[in-house]
Amino acid sequence: MRGIPGLTLWEAARELVEYVRWVSRGEHLARTYWFDLLIALLAIVAMLNVVLGRGSAGAPTTTLWFCLPALAILVLPVFARRWFPFAGPAAYFLLAAGISFVDPLLIPYPESLFPMQLAVAFLLGNLRDVRRAGLGLAIVVGAVATVVYKIPGHSVYQLVFIPVDFAVAWVAGFAVRARAEQAEVAQSRATEAEHAVLEERVRIARELHDVVAHHVSMMGVQAGAARVVIDSDRVKAKESLTAIEVSSRQAVGELHRLLGFLRQAGDEDDLAPRPGLTQLPRLAASMSESGLAVAVSIEGEERSLPPMIGVSAYRIVQEALTNTLKHAAASRADVHVRYCPEELEVEIIDDGRGATAPSGTSPGGLGLIGMRERAALHGGQLTAGPVSGGGFAVRVKLPTSNGAL
Repeated sequence: MRGIPGLTLWEAARELVEYVRWVSRGEHLARTYWFDLLIALLAIVAMLNVVLGRGSAGAPTTTLWFCLPALAILVLPVFARRWFPFAGPAAYFLLAAGISFVDPLLIPYPESLFPMQLAVAFLLGNLRDVRRAGLGLAIVVGAVATVVYKIPGHSVYQLVFIPVDFAVAWVAGFAVRARAEQAEVAQSRATEAEHAVLEERVRIARELHDVVAHHVSMMGVQAGAARVVIDSDRVKAKESLTAIEVSSRQAVGELHRLLGFLRQAGDEDDLAPRPGLTQLPRLAASMSESGLAVAVSIEGEERSLPPMIGVSAYRIVQEALTNTLKHAAASRADVHVRYCPEELEVEIIDDGRGATAPSGTSPGGLGLIGMRERAALHGGQLTAGPVSGGGFAVRVKLPTSNGAL
C-alpha cells in the first residue's frame, strides 16, 4: 500500500514524524531567539533606509563603506546580551554616541533604529543588579542626549524630551523586573509553604501511625487473646477485655489531642508526644500482658537528652515491639539502651520469624519507614534485618550532642 507516490506508508509516516520534529525545533528556536531575529530585521531595515535614502534631506553624509559596517558593529553588542547582560546593551549606546561624532545623522536617520534603541534601554532597566541598572540609565540618557545634541539644528524640545522617552523605556524594564522578582518571591514562599504543609502532613501521619495505631494494634492482639480463653478461663478473658478498654481509651485520648492540635494550630510542642525512655518499663509491662515478654536493659550513665531524642527513641522501641507482637510470632524481645558520649544507641531484638516476617517488620515495611524517618529527623541511622539463629533486630543510633534536634 502507498500513501504518497514513491513512498511506502511506513516511509511516509517517518517523513511526517521528521517534519513535525523539524517544525517543533523551529518553534523552539523562534521562542528562544525571537528578540535576536527582531533586532537583526530592524538592523537590515536600517541599512536599507540608509542605502535607499542616499542624497535625500537628513540622510547620512558619510560613505556607505562607513555607514553599513558602523550599523552592523552597532547592533553586535545587543546579540551578546545573553553573556554580557549589562555590557552588551551599554556598549550599544556608547557606540551610538561615538558614531554621532563621525556622522551626526547616521543614528537618527533610520527610523527602525528608534524602536531598537527603546528595546535596548528596556533591557538595561530589566537588569537584576539594581546598581548596574542605575548606571545603565545614566548611559542611556547621556548617550541619547549626545546623539540629539550632535544633530544639526536640534531644538531644546528634542534635547529634553527624546532622552525622556528612552528613560521611560528604562523605567518600564525596571518595573517589569520588580514585578518578576515579586512573583519569584511569592512563588518561593508558596513552595516553602507547600513543603511545610507536606512535612506537617507526614509528621501527623507518623504520629497517627506510631501512637494511635499502636493502641489499636494492641486492642486487636488483646481481643484475640480474649477470644481464645473466653470459654476456658473467664478471669483471664476479663483481664484481656479490661486491657482492650484501657487501650481504646488511650487511643481516643491520643486522637483528641491530635485533633485539638489541628484545630488550633498550636506550637510544635503541642503535637510532640510526651513519653520518653523512662517509660520503657511500663511499655515492656504492657507488651508482656499481651503475650510478648520484653526485657529492658540500660548501659551507661543515664542523662538528660536533647529535645525529642528521648521521645523518638521511645517511639522507635514502641513501633518495633508492636511489629514484633503483630507479625513476628515471637515470644520474647530484648530492648537494650546504651548511653554513649555523643550518641544514644538502642537495640531491639526478638526471637521471631525474622526474614519471613510480613511487610510490617521487613526492611521496606511501613513501620520501618516511620522509624527511619524519625531517626533521619535527628541525623541518626537505623538498620534492621534478621539475625543469625533466627529473630529480627532493629538498631538505631541517635546523636545526643548539642547540635541534635
